[in-house]
Amino acid sequence: MLLLTMFCYLFFYTGRHNFGWASKQLAVTLDISFEKIGWISFAMLAGYALGQLINGNLADRLSPRHMILTGGLLSVAANVLISFSSSFSVILILWALNGYFQSMAWAPGSRIISNWWRDGNRGLAFGLYTMAAGLSSVVAYVFSILLVNDSWRNLFRIPVLFLAAAVLIFFVFVRNTPSGATAASEEAVLKPGWKQAYAHALRNGKFLVVCLSLGFQSMARYALIFWIPLYFLDSGVKASPQLWTSLLLPLGMAAGAISFGFLTDRFLRSNRIVSIFIGMALCSILSASIYGMNLKSGPAIGVLVFLAGFFSYGPQASFWPLSPELLGHRYVGTGVGLMNMTAYVFAAIGEPLMGKIIDVTGSKAVIFLVVAFIAMLSALTILFTGLFGQRSSRHKPTVTGNVTAAL
Repeated sequence: MLLLTMFCYLFFYTGRHNFGWASKQLAVTLDISFEKIGWISFAMLAGYALGQLINGNLADRLSPRHMILTGGLLSVAANVLISFSSSFSVILILWALNGYFQSMAWAPGSRIISNWWRDGNRGLAFGLYTMAAGLSSVVAYVFSILLVNDSWRNLFRIPVLFLAAAVLIFFVFVRNTPSGATAASEEAVLKPGWKQAYAHALRNGKFLVVCLSLGFQSMARYALIFWIPLYFLDSGVKASPQLWTSLLLPLGMAAGAISFGFLTDRFLRSNRIVSIFIGMALCSILSASIYGMNLKSGPAIGVLVFLAGFFSYGPQASFWPLSPELLGHRYVGTGVGLMNMTAYVFAAIGEPLMGKIIDVTGSKAVIFLVVAFIAMLSALTILFTGLFGQRSSRHKPTVTGNVTAAL
């Protein structure tokens, strides 16, 4: 079930990480500024954030596999419709809807993994799932680089065909729970009410601080994912080796996702708070270095981009297990939904701001300076969890020792 869920999510980003590669041509076609391009990206991320608030809780109550199928197919439809539009307003609305549709996958997928991995190496399972998200960016980047010479419209048509196939395969073979009646009856008893679930999460101060730190992490991550293509496309040479250098960003993210949990367990004794601080602090330093060096080609920029991806996304493998650890298995979907909602609200706010900064400064390299500042905010924020006591779920022995291993 884990591998099938990973396979499905491997293609989800083809329906949203394609936008950054279309941004330059789209700005020309629509005759709009990069700030407005940022607002389109904001719309998708805002839709995703709203969807997480709703769908995270629904994942605890409805069928996760049905939610993932529905969201995937609707996302494909939204992308295809955008490819036929030449209106800023229409694309803005469709991209916002696409964000909501895309939000119907992550929390339900987490619910399925939590159902199948209640004990043992749950951390490893979450880490592999997070890695699939990182590799999904790689898949989206590869498709985009191959299609960047074509019309921007093909970026919204061709890659999502693979998403459609993936969700159909997923739906046919995946089951929500390990066994029939017993697991189903247990879930029926444990399903929390809406108010109870949100109240349980929102009165946990440590969980709220984690959400805030994750928000800054996501803002930094999406600033890199969305705007790095523009940084390399700015050379004006399509299909140059510089574009393939950008692929090292999602590759670094995927490597960070699976490695961070292991490194946390091995060297930090499963202390995820410390691992998040170290990761985001290093992301800040690396981003500042890229800005200072202002390179666009050569081995040095490749190494720095890979490491920036590694440390900007790797800490997420330490974030997600904190939901079942702090809130308990019963509230996994709600916790993940609230965390992801916070993450994408912050990411959404950052997009038009970054576009405005690029318009004002006329510099694409400023992307890395802004990311350095945001990443440091994430690193410093996570330290405030120390103000709260050791409040965690009754499953703490299982999760603390093993969930990070899953990462």
